[in-house]
Amino acid sequence: MAKTVQKTTENLLFFIWAVAVVATAGSLYYSEVLGYTPCDLCWIQRIFMYPLVVVFGVAAVKKDTAVALPGLFLSGIGMLVSIYHYLIQKLPALQAAGEACSGVGCNVQYVNYFGFITIPFLAGTAFILIFITQLIILKQEKGK
Repeated sequence: MAKTVQKTTENLLFFIWAVAVVATAGSLYYSEVLGYTPCDLCWIQRIFMYPLVVVFGVAAVKKDTAVALPGLFLSGIGMLVSIYHYLIQKLPALQAAGEACSGVGCNVQYVNYFGFITIPFLAGTAFILIFITQLIILKQEKGK
């Protein structure tokens, strides 16, 4: 039974790493290929997402969940920033807060798939997946 939990934990660490890689690649695609200039909140989200690639990559290679613990904090803060950014874009009452960003306004929506999927929504989804999966790993580790 312990062997199954260990293999499951390894798979979850790899899953988290893959989510972080896809999110990082997506943000670079939007800015470097499509030429969308990131706003201030987008930069903050990048600051919390990019290290997750390294943190969970090392954790997956070493098969060590303790190495991944900082990822819980990074993803949690990044998740909160993404939710706030999304609310600035979608709630009319917060539109003015988005104009306070320097350069590109944080309320600018470069993409709006299906009327609700914006770049902060995509980042928030990645942060939530990473955060919840990390909590599952911690719960499994506690049960050992």
